[in-house]
Amino acid sequence: MDENINEEVKKETVKRTVTMQGRPMALAGDELKPGTPAPDFKVTDNDMLPMKFSRTYGGKVAVVIAVPSLDTPVCDLETRRFNKEAEALGPDVGVLVVSMDLPFAQKRWCGAAGVKAVRTFSDYQKADFGKTWGVLIKDLRLLARAVFIVDKDGIVKYAQIVPEVTKEPNYDEVLTALRALV
Repeated sequence: MDENINEEVKKETVKRTVTMQGRPMALAGDELKPGTPAPDFKVTDNDMLPMKFSRTYGGKVAVVIAVPSLDTPVCDLETRRFNKEAEALGPDVGVLVVSMDLPFAQKRWCGAAGVKAVRTFSDYQKADFGKTWGVLIKDLRLLARAVFIVDKDGIVKYAQIVPEVTKEPNYDEVLTALRALV
């Protein structure tokens, strides 16, 4: 009996973290692991309209990318890279980038960067995506850098939370996992 109590205490005290410039930052929400159903979430599109993940991306393979802010060098590079990759994926694959940037800023950034194959969404209102997908950096109210791949049946097939927020994800690993599904 004592072992079970100790395990429960350990679960509560173990916190998931990422680092930002080496500084540990706690993540809110549970870790999203491959093999689990992708939680639904609501975010705001660039025209200030609500978007529900299941309604927009249900039945498609979806690459769900979380970034802290499009107006930072690493997020800019990452989103441009995935935009280039998305151009060749076809209509059965949706690539979306979620950040806490305001929809106006996202729309401006996409226009200036020429990003059209990737859709950007804002989690600024309720951090619904960040909490349900376990990538909300509590103290900063920003999203950790992460990439998830969800299959046509809504099951998470791949998950990568980048340990250091200022680093890019492992693109080769993401693209290999994606190619296995399409």
